[in-house]
Amino acid sequence: MERPPSPLTIGHRSSQCRARTAELATRHGVIQTPVFMPVGTQATVKAITPENLQEIGAQIILGNTYHLFVRPGHRLIERCGGLHRFMNWDRAILTDSGGFQIFSLKKLSRITEEGAAFRSHLDGSRLFLSPEDAIEVQEALGSDIMMCLDTCIPYPADRTETSGATALTGRWAWRCREARTKHDHLLFGIVQGGMYPDLRRESARTMIDIGFDGYAVGGLSVGEEKEQMYDMTEVTADCLPDDYPRYLMGVGTPEDLVEGVWRGIDMFDCVMPTRNARNGTLFTSTGRVVLKNSRYRDDQLPIDESCDCYTCRNYSRAYLRHLFVSREILSYQLNTIHNIHYYINLMRQIREAIAGDCLASFRNDFYSGLAAE
Repeated sequence: MERPPSPLTIGHRSSQCRARTAELATRHGVIQTPVFMPVGTQATVKAITPENLQEIGAQIILGNTYHLFVRPGHRLIERCGGLHRFMNWDRAILTDSGGFQIFSLKKLSRITEEGAAFRSHLDGSRLFLSPEDAIEVQEALGSDIMMCLDTCIPYPADRTETSGATALTGRWAWRCREARTKHDHLLFGIVQGGMYPDLRRESARTMIDIGFDGYAVGGLSVGEEKEQMYDMTEVTADCLPDDYPRYLMGVGTPEDLVEGVWRGIDMFDCVMPTRNARNGTLFTSTGRVVLKNSRYRDDQLPIDESCDCYTCRNYSRAYLRHLFVSREILSYQLNTIHNIHYYINLMRQIREAIAGDCLASFRNDFYSGLAAE
């Protein structure tokens, strides 16, 4: 099948590794990559407003097909003018197909050639999502970047199980591309293959043969060791077209972002900054701050003295600890503002390091800073 033109324009390339900067063109603006996408599963990034996200500099956020399909329903969102208008967000949105959520609710689901039959995690009602349905839902939502429905593979998984699931993901990907009707909405294929390099290469070839606007590395950060995840990321990225966007799904820590970019990844998403914020763990240039620790009870310093986010400009560790241990709602918002800012700022610094061809020294300084705490 003919490959669509790439929406990616390469800017700078590192002479030290596979990293690059680029511009990714979408219906709602051009995205500077490498980029981190805050997760807004249910049409909201938890504990933070769209205005906060814009002030921080988020270029694109992620929504989830499964959750929005179950509640409030894609047709309702369509009647409300699409997901952008529904949630008052005028920048780009990527929607995950829901494959990972169906996998994580495997006790409530059954995967067949036709698609995924499952029970709603809300009320137990019977539901079904086929590859064609996944595209229909995402087109109704008005996603800027749609994802093919895939079968996420558990860890560990033997070769037979992994091979069968990977092949099914490939067949579903063909059906997703055939079902697509709106070609100004980008569509990404997802490479699976578990922890088997040859299966990942085979899956990548299948996705390239079908032809997508971008390619995602799926099925990682599901329990494997870090080095194994990095190895599979590198194996997969090396197989993907150089001139198309590469997206590492559901990853991860600040260290994971640095290592992913080093291996040629352009896009990332993860619930970690928002979930950790609600649990009182904040990311800083010198490591993590766990607010419940008594050492911060009288600490008048900001969370990170080198950070210029709203939270760090205005509030001390002592106050943020007080909010957290008191279970005040404001704690979630202020902590989330900081963590999202940290991630967005980290990606900006990475882009600048690539442009200056000094990513290796940036990487060394990044790890040295974490070790200093």
